[in-house]
Amino acid sequence: MLDATNRSGGTATARPRAGSSDLAVAVPTAAPAHAPAPGLAGRCVRVLLSPWSRLSLLVVLLASAAAVMVVLEPQQLLTDGLPARLGGVVGVVAYAVAYGACTVAFVPRPLLNLAAGALFGSQFGLVAALGGTVLGAGLAFCLGRVLGQEALRPLLRGRWLKAADNQLSRHGFRSMLAARLFPGIPFAAANYCASVSRMGLLPFLLATALGSIPNTAAYVVAGARASTPTSPAFLIALACIALPGLAGAVVAWRKRHRLRAG
Repeated sequence: MLDATNRSGGTATARPRAGSSDLAVAVPTAAPAHAPAPGLAGRCVRVLLSPWSRLSLLVVLLASAAAVMVVLEPQQLLTDGLPARLGGVVGVVAYAVAYGACTVAFVPRPLLNLAAGALFGSQFGLVAALGGTVLGAGLAFCLGRVLGQEALRPLLRGRWLKAADNQLSRHGFRSMLAARLFPGIPFAAANYCASVSRMGLLPFLLATALGSIPNTAAYVVAGARASTPTSPAFLIALACIALPGLAGAVVAWRKRHRLRAG
């Protein structure tokens, strides 16, 4: 129907009245699409990328690297020296890269530090050893973070494991700095423990670089002065190696004694 709503000036304006009988237009909705069932390839990808598959890959990589180091015998560098073509800065860089790979494969760092001093002297040997230390720690951290963290974090259930994880996650820099300065904590163990925690990569590398200087310098100087074992530099370096180790052993023994008494 039409209503006359405006009668001013003798004119009437008609407009339609909205009725209750207006038909509603139904908008068709699309039916939810069902995702296709994953095929064999999708299931294989999920299995290969699962946390435990990645952890297994990490174990295989580390075991293979350790086996390669046993075959190559890097300790021969102490007697044979570097190849003639690796001299100067190129040799320092090459040794730092090899040092990092060796630490990932669990080659003892004292041996590598002594070799750095014997091959390059005190100054360049310290540069090569510290560079290799930071590189190896970073490689181990990244491998553990990518391949092992997701599988190992649910296993942190014990009181001691939770306390260590909380310490590394909340106070990463100072915890790792103390671990590098304390001679009783294995280098590789600290790397992989930090990778499983929520510690950041940059604080880890910075703490490793700073905390590794005293111990690394002592071994490098000892390696550089090994031909003169009665020299003051060699004796001081030997004391810097022995005294922290002795102090660490005493502290560990006292803490163990207190735990037994408690």
